[in-house]
Amino acid sequence: MGDYVLTGGELPAMTVADAVVRKLPGVLKKDEAVASESFAAGLLDFPQYTRPRTWRGREVPEVLFSGDHKKIAEWRRQAALSATMKKRPDLVGGAN
Repeated sequence: MGDYVLTGGELPAMTVADAVVRKLPGVLKKDEAVASESFAAGLLDFPQYTRPRTWRGREVPEVLFSGDHKKIAEWRRQAALSATMKKRPDLVGGAN
């Protein structure tokens, strides 16, 4: 689960159970959601944005407001690849 110590095995056991159960049909509202979440393609997730458009000097990328779903998907893929290369380069070789 991570690099930390817990007082017992209950929380890790619940985490494993949740990770397994969520893949069963009907557990999530949309079954296809499992295929598009982080790690599904072997990469870390792309950055998530909300309002406002500028926060602490950081701008939401303009492509995300374009309405062009193909360009948004390409941006997300590149952002996920970049985040993975920066934080977990060991995962990149197995990415889809």
